[in-house]
Amino acid sequence: MRASGPFKYASMSRRAALTAAALAAMVAVAGCSGGASGGAAAEGDMAKGAPEGAKVTVVEYASVTCGVCAAWQAQVWPEFKAKYVDTNKVRYVFREFPTSPQPVAVAGFLMARCAGPDKYFPVIEEIMASQPELLGGAPPRQVLLRIANGAGLSEEQFAACVTDEEAIKAMDTRIKAALDAGVTGTPNFFINGEKVSDPSMAGLSEKIDAILAAS
Repeated sequence: MRASGPFKYASMSRRAALTAAALAAMVAVAGCSGGASGGAAAEGDMAKGAPEGAKVTVVEYASVTCGVCAAWQAQVWPEFKAKYVDTNKVRYVFREFPTSPQPVAVAGFLMARCAGPDKYFPVIEEIMASQPELLGGAPPRQVLLRIANGAGLSEEQFAACVTDEEAIKAMDTRIKAALDAGVTGTPNFFINGEKVSDPSMAGLSEKIDAILAAS
């Protein structure tokens, strides 16, 4: 999905733009599909549910600008969360992997992290839910700023978030780790390090329930 017109961020640093350009060259984003990777804990992981070391860890590599990711978030996540995450049966780990248009995705992820751990997931969900507007012609900065304001960030704080050199460097490190592991697109799901070919609720449950039932 692409929005009409250029994506220009008055408050986005050249470094962030370079990050996006590098990703554009490295990441295959033809409809959100990709490679294979493990799921060991990594610095910067955002997680919910069971603590680290849980019997089952589900890792999702996703982008706030990926339509398939947004569809999974809307259609599968509520049931998955209720059955496995809220009950602490599963540790769910979300890993950021910006896809086209990368400048928008990078800015969205940076802003979500600035909102704080307690608001990170709600912000991610709000950005994904706003994809029709965000990628449909509305000024991306305007949409993201509105979401940032809703999360308690001022315009000045938003501007600082998307120009934070240390935060951008940390995101670079996380993305490179994913690329090194073979991830080439989104969404990608892994259960205890094994790639999942069917991320539907039925497909995930089949594998998760078998592991939980094993002694």
